[in-house]
Amino acid sequence: MNKILVIVAHPDDEALGCGATIAKHTKNGDKVQVVFIADGFSSRETKDDKRNLPATEVADILGCENPIFLNFPDNQLDVVSLLKVIKEIEKIINDVQPNIIYTHYFGDLNIDHQITHKAVMTACRPQPSFCVKEIYSFETLSATHWQSLSMGNAFNPNYFVDVSGFMKQKINALEYYDNEMRDYPHARSYKAVESLAKFRGSIIGVQDAEAFVVERLIK
Repeated sequence: MNKILVIVAHPDDEALGCGATIAKHTKNGDKVQVVFIADGFSSRETKDDKRNLPATEVADILGCENPIFLNFPDNQLDVVSLLKVIKEIEKIINDVQPNIIYTHYFGDLNIDHQITHKAVMTACRPQPSFCVKEIYSFETLSATHWQSLSMGNAFNPNYFVDVSGFMKQKINALEYYDNEMRDYPHARSYKAVESLAKFRGSIIGVQDAEAFVVERLIK
């Protein structure tokens, strides 16, 4: 059994980025827990703290443990001490002892995604006997692909998970975050999510896939 942490910036990022992969892990008997770094609402004019509420239902749909909320300010992680974020992640890693971590791609446009990635990689410094053996970063529609290509951070996946048969759970999970979804052709639409899975699947010859960049893989 694998012990897995999915460390993301906001509620809905886990479902958008690797929801079907999470469902596949839990179906195979792996233990998955999601960690939300930011609260997901404090940067908005209407501070609706209900954005966090669906995350527990989504965890149940995907077969995860109860999620962990760190409640740092939304879209303001750049004004929070990076060390403070790192220490919170280190505590969770020490408690859970995961061997696999999924997190954001560093090249995302969203600043919270960038800082989450940096904090995870720092917390996962490869010390002797460290529990984490695999780290993967995922793409998030409306964040990964909106970054300026002149930054040289284009998402170029080198690891794919066949999630054929698990997309229904992913879409069902996203329906709990319906307020965050948009009408097609917006990148963060149900049709775009399904189309991306079809496209990633076609690259490897399967119906549906989620794609990742390997940050660390120790065998």
